Amino acid sequence: MNHVFHRYPKHDLPFAVGGEGPYLIDAQGRRYIDASGGAAVSCLGHGHPKVIAAIKDQVDRLAYAHTSFFTTEATERLADMLIEAAPKGIERVYYVSGGSEAVETALKLARQYFLEIGQPQRRYFVGRLQSYHGNTLGALAVGGNMWRRKQFEPILIEGHHISPCYAYRGRRDDESEAEYGLRVANELEAKILELGKDAVIGFIAEPVVGATMGSVPSVPGYFKRIREICDKYGVLLILDEVMCGMGRTGTLFACEQDGIAPDIVAIAKGLGAGYQPIGATLASRQVFEAIVNGSGFFQHGFTYVGHATACAAALAVQTAIREDNLLANVKARGAELDQGLNERFGNHPYVGDIRGRGLFQSIEMVADRASKKPFDPALKINARIKKAAMANGLCCYPMGGCIDGQYGDHVLLAPPYIIDSEVVGQIVERLARAVDSALKEAGVA
Repeated sequence: MNHVFHRYPKHDLPFAVGGEGPYLIDAQGRRYIDASGGAAVSCLGHGHPKVIAAIKDQVDRLAYAHTSFFTTEATERLADMLIEAAPKGIERVYYVSGGSEAVETALKLARQYFLEIGQPQRRYFVGRLQSYHGNTLGALAVGGNMWRRKQFEPILIEGHHISPCYAYRGRRDDESEAEYGLRVANELEAKILELGKDAVIGFIAEPVVGATMGSVPSVPGYFKRIREICDKYGVLLILDEVMCGMGRTGTLFACEQDGIAPDIVAIAKGLGAGYQPIGATLASRQVFEAIVNGSGFFQHGFTYVGHATACAAALAVQTAIREDNLLANVKARGAELDQGLNERFGNHPYVGDIRGRGLFQSIEMVADRASKKPFDPALKINARIKKAAMANGLCCYPMGGCIDGQYGDHVLLAPPYIIDSEVVGQIVERLARAVDSALKEAGVA
């Protein structure tokens, strides 16, 4: 009997029994290229000896100590390393166990910040449509993934949303990228004025939108205008780098490429590379000192905050990224992946857009390239591609609803930072076979 409550209970899953570099191995000995890192998690691949050794060493000495009693060397050293590379003004690290917890922590921290500085009337968060910030209730409320939100809406806090920065579908023919970016960024100012210019706590966004839209970066200048608006109205800028951060786009923090710094930033996934569950919420000095000089206590916490073994694993992961110069490899292999996808799919009749940064790339499927018409969701193109990819020894991340929560299919790729050119070529080739097979099965091609 199977007593596990799987996320898709009707589906039979292969048993994963091993991992080696960019490959996962099932119980029948089949090898799969882990071209999505699970959900953009396994940035160092599988079986990294230094990370495994660090975990064993930490467990031998001390697996866990509650942070209301102790701190640990791994906890402190990891924080020092993160802050050394963090955006300007970010100075403190609050550990959690994953991305949803990191976002939930950011929301509560932002609210308490305004209580501490005497602005209790601030109560609203503004996010973007077609965003995803996690599955806890607060994170769902500020997220704009309509499919994930729908059945839980009656129990969500009041959240407000503006348009995404989605140039492929949002930019008009009569405007430049810069003009488009300015137009959609200015929706934030309009929303703040609509809600009350001293009523908004924060604006939350992914610098490169992850699973909901498929590695969609903002256009140049968009986030600089967002930063200006937040500063004008005293609104905190909260960046969700859970999926796109920790080197995934070619810089440790994705927002580096947009030339801005947030007030609070959430990280996870690539922080620990899947070797241990860990995430973190990083805060500016201004936010931290408001707590310290006010009540002196952040009214929040989880049992596994600052878990020693998780921090030791993440410290080893981040050390490997630096010592092995993996960000340079992300940029180089990312360029090759982008080139390979464009060569194979650039003229494909059912691929409308190829996008992303670094090793965070996606293709968007369309029924018609000229009109950008999406496929009928009933065809389940994304699910068919996932199934065909697995049959071809490839793990990728197809999703549906990238346009409005119902229409739009994309395939996201987020392979480990350690891959070489040969594996990049194999990813493109296996994905091409999977796409063609899925379309043929659906009666499209």
